[in-house]
Amino acid sequence: MPKIRWLMIIMCFFALVISYIDRANLAVAAPYISDEFHIDPIWMGFIMSGFFWTYAVMQLPCGWFADKVGPRKSFTIAVGWWSVFTAFTALAKGPFSLMGCRLLLGIGEAGANPSSVKVISAWFSVKERGFAASIFDSGVRIGPVVTLPIVSWLILTFGWRISFVVTGLLGFIWIVFWLKFYHEPEEHPKVTPEELKYLQKERNTPTTSKNSLNQSTQKLPWISLFKYRTIWAMMIGFFCLNFAFYFFVTWFPSYLVQAKGFSLTQLGTIGMLPILLASPGSWVGGLTSDWLYRRGWGLTKARKTCLVSAMLASSVITLSAFTDNIYLTLIFFSISYASLGFAGANIWSLPSDVAPSPSHVASIAGIQNFASNLAGILVSTVTGVMLSISGGSFVGPLVLAGVLCLIGSASYLFLLGKIEPLPMPQSK
Repeated sequence: MPKIRWLMIIMCFFALVISYIDRANLAVAAPYISDEFHIDPIWMGFIMSGFFWTYAVMQLPCGWFADKVGPRKSFTIAVGWWSVFTAFTALAKGPFSLMGCRLLLGIGEAGANPSSVKVISAWFSVKERGFAASIFDSGVRIGPVVTLPIVSWLILTFGWRISFVVTGLLGFIWIVFWLKFYHEPEEHPKVTPEELKYLQKERNTPTTSKNSLNQSTQKLPWISLFKYRTIWAMMIGFFCLNFAFYFFVTWFPSYLVQAKGFSLTQLGTIGMLPILLASPGSWVGGLTSDWLYRRGWGLTKARKTCLVSAMLASSVITLSAFTDNIYLTLIFFSISYASLGFAGANIWSLPSDVAPSPSHVASIAGIQNFASNLAGILVSTVTGVMLSISGGSFVGPLVLAGVLCLIGSASYLFLLGKIEPLPMPQSK
């Protein structure tokens, strides 16, 4: 196997870290922007949610586009697009221009995950996809750890406008390295003919030319993917996982402060424990399913064992609502968040595992990520409504998150069929 494959997935990891910095910087800058533009909390919440609307919807065309042109072009366009509108946020004059930048940011960032999955399909064997997926997926989990100190320092030192310019420039620096080092294995000068032959055999996908890719697309149009039960199982399972995940992203700090009485010091120290365990959980999840497969387990058994058990374990998020002990609370949250990462690594390996041809990998990744990010839109609204109805109690949202984790586990266990390439329709 060509050793340079690890450089490819590490570059995907850094792209995901940058994407999270660029999507989360508004949350850090929000108090300063609100003061300058006199934006009330309702309007600011609406502006923040704008990202998710375009991000979710654009997963579908971005996945199709990555299959059409390949990750070298699709990733370059995606990162360049979102970096421009991150920097343009510095020119905002009020809530409407801020909202416009957030909507346009979501369009660009929608291309990151489908392009990363496309890289995995091209460069990694079926025996390594779980761990490769865990590497790029951990970028989203490490992103929150680095965003707060980096963006806070930029704002305090240079002001909130300069912070958007600097974080926007990170993407353009990444593009320089991406265009220098990334090529498809068949075109990469560092890959020997022997390595290429072995890779093509081990990745368990047919050697394809541009003509054969176009023929595959004609045999199975993008919209026809929705006819498969496997695709719906992936969509439902990922939606359920992301509802719990986005609770951590959006409401977790508020929960610790309001419901558990955490001070700001506790929030920035022991309150970081669940977040810090999420990435190791993702790496272990990818390594485990790959290890089981190499030990002779079938791919279906290896992937589904990890998915089902991790989703079951993540449901302990509900238990945190029924204890007053802050250490037990953090233990439950840590188990849940690490388990979500464990499952996530396997979720991102599925598109390569089930794609009927290499020209459908990114499309399937975009479809399942579209469904998952509907949860990002809903969790903020649903949680806010539940808090209003209950007088500030988090029991309802946490119970709902735990129940959805159980539903996601059932979807992967019962609805998801055999993990193998989906059958192509017979030609008439």
